[in-house]
Amino acid sequence: MSVTAVIPAYNEEETIGEVVSKVKAHKLVNNVIVISDGSEDNTAAIARDTGAEVIELESNLGKGAAIQTGIDIAKGDIILFLDADLLRLTLEHIDQLLLPVINQEAEMTVGVFTAGRFTTDLAQKITPFLSGQRAVKSKLLDDIASLEMTQFGVEIALTQYAKENNIKIKEVELQDLTHVMKEEKLGVFKGLRARLKMYWEIIKNLPRNKIK
Repeated sequence: MSVTAVIPAYNEEETIGEVVSKVKAHKLVNNVIVISDGSEDNTAAIARDTGAEVIELESNLGKGAAIQTGIDIAKGDIILFLDADLLRLTLEHIDQLLLPVINQEAEMTVGVFTAGRFTTDLAQKITPFLSGQRAVKSKLLDDIASLEMTQFGVEIALTQYAKENNIKIKEVELQDLTHVMKEEKLGVFKGLRARLKMYWEIIKNLPRNKIK
């Protein structure tokens, strides 16, 4: 089975190089696509220099649109979704996400942080369905309507579709993995506003996650 990694990124110049490098080094991943979602920093250039195929969106359209762009050009039997702001990503983490799908144990995996940092661990334990770390059989994605319209609700759309169609999901614990929090990227107050906006987009888009 061929695997394409799709990594949506918005102003992630500090972490994108390490994430792409680690994914490129994995023997099971055939292609890495980074969608720079209107980034205003060096995200696209760093990702390209690290060996990823880079698609640059002219403006910030949201995570859903970025992921849909990646899906539209991905050619793998399995699509590996990863966030661009991950910290301490390892080859083992990628194995944990891919192998259950490759070995037909599941049609989708969802990665949940554990033993990384208390705040990110807790958030994912409470809402594992929001995890951006997943491996999915690409044929499943053809049946999910309008991912580009879901903004931050992409992960909910994927989980909802799987549950409504009795698709086997395997939750895997990603030991010592975490990500940069919005409050760290933007400062406490701007980060909190961005987080609240993200949660609002998730809630607002729940009714839109309809199945064809």
